[in-house]
Amino acid sequence: MIKKVLLAIAVLCPMLLSAQTLKIGLVDFDAILQVMPETVAAQNQVKEVSEKYEAEYKKLGEEMNRLVTEYQNMSENELPAIKERKTRELSDYQQKIQQFEQNAMNDINKMQSDLMGPIQQKIIQAVESVGREGNFSLIQMYAPQLTLYHAAPVEDITAAVKAKLGVK
Repeated sequence: MIKKVLLAIAVLCPMLLSAQTLKIGLVDFDAILQVMPETVAAQNQVKEVSEKYEAEYKKLGEEMNRLVTEYQNMSENELPAIKERKTRELSDYQQKIQQFEQNAMNDINKMQSDLMGPIQQKIIQAVESVGREGNFSLIQMYAPQLTLYHAAPVEDITAAVKAKLGVK
C-alpha cells in the first residue's frame, strides 16, 4: 500500500511541477494574415478571376433571358413539337448555367485555397518558431468569443510573430 502511494506521488510530482511553469500564448492569426503582402496579392488574383467568371455568368444570363423572351413570344397555336423543343432548350440552358456556376465556385475556392495555403503555413511556422524561442507550452488562436475563463497568465504573441515575418 505504501509503495502505491509513493509511486503515485512520484508520478504526480513532475506533473505538478510542470503545471506551475505552464506558459500560454495567444496569436491573432487573422490580423497577421491581413497584413501579409502575399495575402493582398492572392486576394487580387482571386478577385480578377472572380470578375471574369461574373462577366461570363452575366453573358449566360443574358442568353437565358433571350431564350425566355423568345419562348414567351411564341403564339399559343404553335406546333407542340416546337414548344417542346424550346422548353427542352430552356431546361438544358438552365442546367448549363447551374453547372457553370458550380464549376466557377469550385475553381475560385480551389484557387483561394491554393494561394492562401502557403501563406498560412508560413504564419504557422513563425508561430512555432516564436513558441519554441519563448518556451511556450501552448499557443492558441485569439478568439475572445470562445474563451470563457483562464487562470494562468496568457501572453499575446501576435506582435512577435509579425516581427518574425517582417510585417507591421
